[in-house]
Amino acid sequence: MGGNKAIDQRPYWRPAPIIRMKAKSWNSDASPWVRWDVFLIAASFVVSGNSAAPRAETKKISHSPLAALIESGSEGLEAAKAIGRKQSSYQSQNKQSPQTEVPQPQLDRFRREIEPVLMATCLKCHGPEKQKGSFRVDTLDPDLIQGEDVNWWIEVVDVISNGEMPPEGEERMTETDRGQVIEWLTSEIQIASQVRRREQGHSSFRRMTRYEYNYALQDLLGLPYEFADDLPPEAPSEDGFHNSSEMLHLTAIQFATYRELGRKALLKATVRGDRPAALFWGVSMEEASQREWEKQALQLEKIRKRHQDDPETLEQQLNRQRARLRARPNGTHYQNQVSGERARASWSYGGAKYAWAPSTEPPAVPQSFDHVAVIPPRQRLIVELGDQLPEEGHLRVRVRASRTASGDGPIPSLQLEFGWQASNNSEGSIRISREDYRITATPDQPQFYQWDVPLSEIYPRNSVRKIKKMGDIPSPSEFIKLVNSSVSEGDIQLDYVEVTAPVYDHWPPPSHQRLFLGLSTPSEEWPHARKILSRFMPRAWRRLVTENEIQQKLNLFKRLRPDCKDFQEAMTEVLATVLASPKFLYLIQTDSQTDSDPPGGSELSHEELASRLAAFLWSSGPDRELMILAALGRLADTEVLTSQTRRMLADPRSQRFAKHFVRQWLDLRLLDFLRVDRDVHPRFDGALKEAMQQEPIVFFQTVLRGNRSVLDFLHADYSVLNERLARHYGLSGVTGNQFRTVSLPSGTGRGGLMTQAGLLAMNSDGTDSHPLKRGIWLLERILNDPPPPPPPAVPEIDLADPDIAKLSLKERMEDHRNDAACRSCHSKIDPWGIAFENFDAVGRWRDLIDEEPVDASSVLFNGQSLDGIDGLKRYLLTHRQDQFCRSLVYKLATYALGRPLSFGDRAAIDQITSDLRKKEDRLGTLITLIVTSELFRSQ
Repeated sequence: MGGNKAIDQRPYWRPAPIIRMKAKSWNSDASPWVRWDVFLIAASFVVSGNSAAPRAETKKISHSPLAALIESGSEGLEAAKAIGRKQSSYQSQNKQSPQTEVPQPQLDRFRREIEPVLMATCLKCHGPEKQKGSFRVDTLDPDLIQGEDVNWWIEVVDVISNGEMPPEGEERMTETDRGQVIEWLTSEIQIASQVRRREQGHSSFRRMTRYEYNYALQDLLGLPYEFADDLPPEAPSEDGFHNSSEMLHLTAIQFATYRELGRKALLKATVRGDRPAALFWGVSMEEASQREWEKQALQLEKIRKRHQDDPETLEQQLNRQRARLRARPNGTHYQNQVSGERARASWSYGGAKYAWAPSTEPPAVPQSFDHVAVIPPRQRLIVELGDQLPEEGHLRVRVRASRTASGDGPIPSLQLEFGWQASNNSEGSIRISREDYRITATPDQPQFYQWDVPLSEIYPRNSVRKIKKMGDIPSPSEFIKLVNSSVSEGDIQLDYVEVTAPVYDHWPPPSHQRLFLGLSTPSEEWPHARKILSRFMPRAWRRLVTENEIQQKLNLFKRLRPDCKDFQEAMTEVLATVLASPKFLYLIQTDSQTDSDPPGGSELSHEELASRLAAFLWSSGPDRELMILAALGRLADTEVLTSQTRRMLADPRSQRFAKHFVRQWLDLRLLDFLRVDRDVHPRFDGALKEAMQQEPIVFFQTVLRGNRSVLDFLHADYSVLNERLARHYGLSGVTGNQFRTVSLPSGTGRGGLMTQAGLLAMNSDGTDSHPLKRGIWLLERILNDPPPPPPPAVPEIDLADPDIAKLSLKERMEDHRNDAACRSCHSKIDPWGIAFENFDAVGRWRDLIDEEPVDASSVLFNGQSLDGIDGLKRYLLTHRQDQFCRSLVYKLATYALGRPLSFGDRAAIDQITSDLRKKEDRLGTLITLIVTSELFRSQ
């Protein structure tokens, strides 16, 4: 083994809980802990049924005398939570006091109590005569504080704690001996972690991520624009996080890019000259439908001419046509409320004949209407606006609408899209409403619903706009599209649409006034520049600024002013340099440590703590309240930190935390790029995929808002669904596009994260389930126990072999596992993935595969049977609660700190996990525990 430095730099969580071959030497430059030359040695595993695994018999391991109480049903899974919590080793862990002196290893106790147990149970396979995996337990250095084998001891305690070693068939440890070994190792590992943390420093020095940069500019400028679209997304770290310090640095070229982005953001926030004149479109459905009534009149006139010599036939044909016209069309249609006549709403881009001309005066809104447009679910109405929409300002769209059903009928949702069609093969359409409006108004009392959308944020726009003339092909015209986004029945009717652009409710707009604090004249430019900088720089740099720093920017203003046409242009250039500074782009922590600093690294200043807290919970910079507390030196007080954490979690900006942490924790990028075979799964559509993407995030938000137990992520008797997802799950009684908490009836197979359709679908191949992907995902994301990479030259399953092709998926996996090169890895992965087999490629429940009953049963490498998804949940809740809770603590802490964790952080993670378990495992409490920990308040 190499020196301590190499050991300390290894992520302590990486070794999977199985004994690996011990390498002869360790090169500190070799970064991955899981190495290609370090192979997995694992217990054999047997799948129930006609298994081809090497062991002929297995027995179910009962880790608890209460196991019989939790064998079936959701009630049993809830009982498993209580049983697993009672068995938690963290419940009895005492809070560790900071060490004032370097502790000494308990070598006497090791020789007296621990070594005899290990020699009796492990030496047969890992001793002088036999070294499975080239690993010898008798040569490990028991000095975990200064020795070189601490990572191997971590593996030993993991495999013993999880019941993976000693393997089945070998002499088992007594519960007393097992408890002694685990207790001694856990204590020594914690002490060693604290010592290493004192000896080594950490750095969270990193730039903001793409999304943090975007939110920081939004909050700074007071605009909801997308400022970072031109930046590439960050690559994830080994742990899956995008905000990790080892990934986030800048080159000189990138600094220039950020300066230009900051300058563009400032230009979007500021205006020049007088308020632009607005254009107005006012469209009643009586006007819009006039063309359709003319078409109907023309059809009737043709019938009259055709049968003018046969009055009897003429009357029959006219009556038949009138009845046909009164019948309800399938799609969007106009309806005369007086006569009951209906006409299908049509639209075509050719000739610009459907485009409405704008007015320079606000239209007079009629008080009542005889005509409405009726939009059924998943249908739309197009209102074409021509080619005169401007580039800047807001697009305001107002519609007077209602649902068609009175009383307690379904409440449909309306969404707004923007688009264009220049020719047959040139069109574009995007949703521009952030949320769908629930149309709650009744037919007798329609209401106005309004959207305000920044025109500069609409992309793409028609590329031939202002190049071609209206009526030409390609057409330069653009339109809005009003879409009934409801899933179930629930029509929307509207009678009037009003569009205004550009809209500025104030001039100059608030974003401009926020920067320039009013207008300035040439005689007061210098003091006005100082005032602007004195206000802007502390907010941008997230700390108090010095007089010298302000003077430097004033000197820059003085140099730039002669080459700029006015004060505003020069000041914009200066502010752009503020935004291009590392003091804005980097979340900076000091690199020095004083004698007064606490163990574990230098303590963050109050301002740095404010920045870290805001980055954690808001993905942005601190607000005024945080900065005031930091300036007063009060933020580091535990009560103040707790209070601020609660305040920030109650703020709408905390939705950013839920979104970005959950996406990175669960690796939802896989779902973004999912391609489903629509021939096999024809009901999979964009609305379902969007709901799948949202479900894990809104579920996390629900657990956080209610401060519910983190064990709900493993199983809950409720879910958070909208109608599209509920239908996918076979649940009735859920209507509308809005997510809400839904109680799950027993036997649905749902509840928790692991059974959510999106997470199941993203770990499929788009056609069928994929047990290997699902097993790996569970180990990596839920248990933080990633399997090692496969060894080189792994044989693939040969589907061309007719004997292989006729096997079921499970049988193919068993056959593949019989290969010696594959067995060790797959025995650790496959059982977890097979437990999900009742879910198909898009996460629907199934009982049959090719008309054969689904076999979702498997046996783990420690002999524990898993009977489908309920069996998997039951096992995790009963025997792996500590592992899951610790995994979540580790994931949240990694995200919160913005850096990879090391062995030196292990004691802190264990302490937070212990505190969490003693406080009923509540998610909101966990966030507070992390924020108030010494780990969070130091590097």
